[in-house]
Amino acid sequence: MEEYSNFIKTEIANDIAAGKVKEVVTRFPPEPNAYLHIGHARALITDFESAKAFGGYTNLRFDDTNPSKEGAEYVDAIQKDIEWLGYHPKNVFFGSDYFEKTYELAVELIKKGLAYVCDLNQNEIAEYRGTLTEPGKDSPYRNRSVEENLKLFEEMRAGKYKEGEKVLRAKIDMASPNINMRDPVLYRINYTAHHRQGTKWCIYPMYDLAHPLQDAFEGVTHSLCSLEYDNHRVLYDWVVENVYDGKNRPRQIEFGRLNITNTIMSKRYLRQLVESGKVIGYDDPRMPTLVGLRRRGVTPDAIKAFILSTGLSRINSTVEGDMLDHFIREDLKLKVNRIMAVTKPLKITITNYEDGKIEYLDALNNQENEELGKRKIAFSKHLYIERDDFTEVAPNRKYKRLALGLEVRLMHAYFIKANEVKYDANGEIEEVLCTYDPQTLSGSGFNERKPNGTIGFVEASTAKKAVFNQFEPLIIGEVDSENFLENINPNSWTKLNGFVENGNYKEGESFQFIRDGYYTVDKDSNDECLVFNRTVSLKSSFKPQ
Repeated sequence: MEEYSNFIKTEIANDIAAGKVKEVVTRFPPEPNAYLHIGHARALITDFESAKAFGGYTNLRFDDTNPSKEGAEYVDAIQKDIEWLGYHPKNVFFGSDYFEKTYELAVELIKKGLAYVCDLNQNEIAEYRGTLTEPGKDSPYRNRSVEENLKLFEEMRAGKYKEGEKVLRAKIDMASPNINMRDPVLYRINYTAHHRQGTKWCIYPMYDLAHPLQDAFEGVTHSLCSLEYDNHRVLYDWVVENVYDGKNRPRQIEFGRLNITNTIMSKRYLRQLVESGKVIGYDDPRMPTLVGLRRRGVTPDAIKAFILSTGLSRINSTVEGDMLDHFIREDLKLKVNRIMAVTKPLKITITNYEDGKIEYLDALNNQENEELGKRKIAFSKHLYIERDDFTEVAPNRKYKRLALGLEVRLMHAYFIKANEVKYDANGEIEEVLCTYDPQTLSGSGFNERKPNGTIGFVEASTAKKAVFNQFEPLIIGEVDSENFLENINPNSWTKLNGFVENGNYKEGESFQFIRDGYYTVDKDSNDECLVFNRTVSLKSSFKPQ
């Protein structure tokens, strides 16, 4: 995979050159309250690739300090996604493993006079905090004695108070120009049972306290995070300096988020899609979750190449969804077999072909990669072609498919000529009667005349029934608004019934359907009918209305 330089690698290299760092250690710290999506992939890949570039390592740490929406389901899903992308953390940690240690350090902070128990509620704390242009004012509980604060904090842990009745706050500077430094909340009360700790704890550290401490505990050298934490960096450093007494001093570096057009990048909105029944689950092939992309057939290499190619900067960026499609095509084109399928079948009968005969023709699995070998393709009197590959009257000279009186080559097979059509009761074409020239077998060297193009086909008696799922973007237009559900694309999922050539098909296996696109076998496939998800078309065809 191509190597990309970025400002983070430059910063790490400078730290190494200055003797500040010997071994680079990063961490990927997801909160286990949702499935990872393509936006998380930027952070994940940045963490692992940055450490890898300098011979270091990355830890996986679950930020499970808020039990309200966290669970083992998400822990398992996140670990599977990371493994699927091809990354292997050196260690797997949980923020909850440090609850006792963090509590002890919070007690020390109280003893230093740098933290106090506050009785203001959430709204009052916000009111006292001030604005960007006006300083905040001190809480009336700010000057409690160390002894009283220690007693109240111990009572908070013992479950004596209701949720929201008391919090532990840092004592920093209510007039700081950075609002995050105006006595931020360090601990809050929450009686929700924890997915690993059960009901052992009813107070939980806030992210701004827990995260820098966990980085320090684990020897993280570079804490890479999204740009929203830029204004929190001074608080991150304050916590490490005033709370942690170890040698390691992690450094926080922020980078811009990645947005993709017509793609939801909000965990809350993705949860709404699932809970409202607008999608079939987090693994819906239209979802930008990694599990959804995997089900659709997107490859780990394509995702990594896409993320790395978007670059990394100190500003948020937006790219077109077609850019990801490009890397999917580039990754698959030499890796997968190119087979024939018909998604909208039209019956072809070759009137001069022997009844009951089936012959098997040789074909390369991939014309651009002969290492993928060959296969046998069935051919007989009765075939299916794509309905779009036939019209009764050719519209112009540029038309290069089958029409009455015209001759085309069937891929890997013979020339056929359309002579007559049959109609059903509704006046729709249901069958085309053709003749074939047995001298024109592909590879025979026949070149006496030029066919009007080449089209695919599937032999009727050996073909396997299949459902073809085709997708467009789930959302059209605005994706970052409360009313995003109103922008769901009604054509985001189309199901077509057709046939695919005979063969062995396994869940998750990908193919290129000639002239149509790349498809992957879905988990809903069964012995009676295969199900394929279109991973990406051969060319982008989506145009927003």
